[in-house]
Amino acid sequence: MNSFAVHAGSMFDGFSLSGPATVHVSGDRILRVDRTGALPADGTEVIDLGPSACLLPGLIDTHVHLAFDAGPDPVTSLASTSDSDLLAHMRAAARSALLAGITTVRDLGDRGYLSLALVEEMAQHPELGPEILPAGPPLTTPGGHCHFLGGEVEGVESLRAAVREHHTRGCAVIKIMASGGHMTPDSVPPHASQYGLEDLRVVVDEAHRLGLPVAAHAHGVQAIRDAVEAGVDSLEHVSFLTGDGITPDPDLVDAIVRKGTFVSLTLGLAPGKAVRPPKAMAAHVMAAHVNAVLDAYSNLHKQGANVVIGSDAGTAPWKPHDVLPHGVADLARLGVAPLDALISMTSLAARLCRVEGRKGRITAGADADLLVVNGNPMYDPAAVLDVQAVFRAGIRVR
Repeated sequence: MNSFAVHAGSMFDGFSLSGPATVHVSGDRILRVDRTGALPADGTEVIDLGPSACLLPGLIDTHVHLAFDAGPDPVTSLASTSDSDLLAHMRAAARSALLAGITTVRDLGDRGYLSLALVEEMAQHPELGPEILPAGPPLTTPGGHCHFLGGEVEGVESLRAAVREHHTRGCAVIKIMASGGHMTPDSVPPHASQYGLEDLRVVVDEAHRLGLPVAAHAHGVQAIRDAVEAGVDSLEHVSFLTGDGITPDPDLVDAIVRKGTFVSLTLGLAPGKAVRPPKAMAAHVMAAHVNAVLDAYSNLHKQGANVVIGSDAGTAPWKPHDVLPHGVADLARLGVAPLDALISMTSLAARLCRVEGRKGRITAGADADLLVVNGNPMYDPAAVLDVQAVFRAGIRVR
């Protein structure tokens, strides 16, 4: 069994920052953590990354699409790609995320359950990519948002059956398109609901009965309201769209906070990549739209919502699969303290993903998924981009 120790000048353990630390690893788990920073005297191999290095848990991206290629037209690209070629692309996307220090991802929409094949591969070879928590094809209405992924379903009994099938196949989360979206222009607009409250309740009740969380794609205010009332575990995007623009509802924000519903904020932009507005939206309208969404995100955090970051990686050129670490700086610009930003991408994200205790923290018994960066991310959010080392299940991959 592989055993070694990693030493750095500081450590963020998923909750707080401390000084010099030495993390002892045995196999794929953390054996113990020495917060004095003392080096082992028993001959254990030591990887000393220096006084300027900071140890962190591997990051968790709560919303990715490994099947999308982060190109100018990912939908068309996916449609023209065979399953075997798509799997090869997904492997490369997963590897890209891992090398950036992202050691766990929730894949919230693939084609034909292809992500489940990667789950099996990476269980045997964790050095190939992050741990994947797959949703399979998202539940959507016939012709609805992302219908081309194969998850079209309507009607109470059919929705129950779809949840059961996802569970039987081994999915870790149920994704439902509560509203329309930007990537499917021939479906309902993003502010419009696709499923009503009764349908959402059916999905949540069946998923929870089977022990699965539910993530709801929800741009529209009514879709957000219904998803919260139905008891979903996370709201994806949560843009507060109406037919007249972005209109956050204070009572709805209060309900989100009161119920403890997680909000998976769509943050993280690759530098140097211009954000292109949807075809039906002018650039100046897009800029105002983005600013309004960011204001809503900032308010959610200020009001005490459970905020995590789901990058939506893969959906556009400015959303490559290694983009999540840029979300720390995005949150900082919204007035979120760097410590809170890091918590949102580690221990809090682990709680949403139901891998709490095993992921998102540095403690004895946790998975040996570690990120080491140069600098102190508490003072410089960009430090998370200066990667010195990445360990996945006790294997150094960078």
